[in-house]
Amino acid sequence: MLRLQMALPERYVKASPGELESWIRAAKERLGSQLLILGHHYQRDEVMRWADARGDSLRLSKIAADRKDAKYIVFCGVHFMAEAADIITSDEQKVILPDLNAGCSMADMADADDVEEAWASLSRAVDVKRLVPITYINSSAALKAFVGRKGGSVCTSSNARAVLSWALGIGAGNPAKGANDTGASPRSAQKPVNAEASPGDQVLFFPDQHLGRNTAYQLGFTEHDMRLWDPRHDCGGLSEAEMKEATILLWKGHCSVHQRFRPEHVEQFRAAYPDGVVVVHPECSHELVALADSAGSTDFIIRTVREAPPGAVLGIGTEIHLVKRLADEHPDKTVVSLDPLVCPCSTMFRIDEPHLAWVLEGLLEGEVRNQITVPTSTAADAHLALERMLDIV
Repeated sequence: MLRLQMALPERYVKASPGELESWIRAAKERLGSQLLILGHHYQRDEVMRWADARGDSLRLSKIAADRKDAKYIVFCGVHFMAEAADIITSDEQKVILPDLNAGCSMADMADADDVEEAWASLSRAVDVKRLVPITYINSSAALKAFVGRKGGSVCTSSNARAVLSWALGIGAGNPAKGANDTGASPRSAQKPVNAEASPGDQVLFFPDQHLGRNTAYQLGFTEHDMRLWDPRHDCGGLSEAEMKEATILLWKGHCSVHQRFRPEHVEQFRAAYPDGVVVVHPECSHELVALADSAGSTDFIIRTVREAPPGAVLGIGTEIHLVKRLADEHPDKTVVSLDPLVCPCSTMFRIDEPHLAWVLEGLLEGEVRNQITVPTSTAADAHLALERMLDIV
């Protein structure tokens, strides 16, 4: 997706760290309760220190919606996060992204035109009235709106299991199609789902194939029940029979950071720390997740490190800024990245103090810079998909 961020004035580019600190602090003080700065967990520390709240994208958006007194929401994250905040906050609140080039490569792997084309292709092979689209929250407002219109739901890494269960009507006494007897997640352990509200027999899951695959395995599905939809090929590279047979169609998308973690990283960690614990994000490949001691959302990883006993050694498979922050905040434990060649989220890394100072001083001058606005019709449909998720979980 093309986004155009104007070059910063030299005042901000050439400013010293001390000057930037002084300007940001002064702007925060003058704006007071009108301003709310949100910091995603993957932000660099020099930005995160200014955040009034930290969390994942959905939690931060909820905080923004609850802070009715905050006229200006400065979201230190990426574009889809700011869009989500604009969707669920009031019309009086203005959401600002310090750098418009802070996007998400995963979110950009599924655009609205490609998904519409996929849906049209599928409609010639399957009953799309029984096909449920599920989009990971790491997606554009346009895709959330598509899902809202088609009766599907948004999901997060924390609730993907519940959302996928709802979509396929999996609840107590209603086992997953294709589940084997030794599935890791017995159906009886599933949260009961209202069968009458369950909309489908098949799911189109996008944009992250790995979260979809790992969640499907949790529910007892096997690779036989899944097919990979590659938008670069006609009909996703699938035959009509494959479209009909698949219970879960996984969009060929991924997180450029989490796909870097490989099984050999786990092997190297265990060789160095035989008693260590491996915790990874479900955006990692299934091969890696299968080797880990546990896998879960960013909040799950944070909680696991926090609750580990003193002296514990943890190898973490997620973005390096969070890993480093966890290591700094828990000096009584050894917290290391599984990937020795640490890789930050390059788009999230675009948010820095010069851009933050620039948008804040703009507010002092009466200018709202880099406001993120979602068209009303798109926002309404996207909000429906978000609300459906909240009703499910």
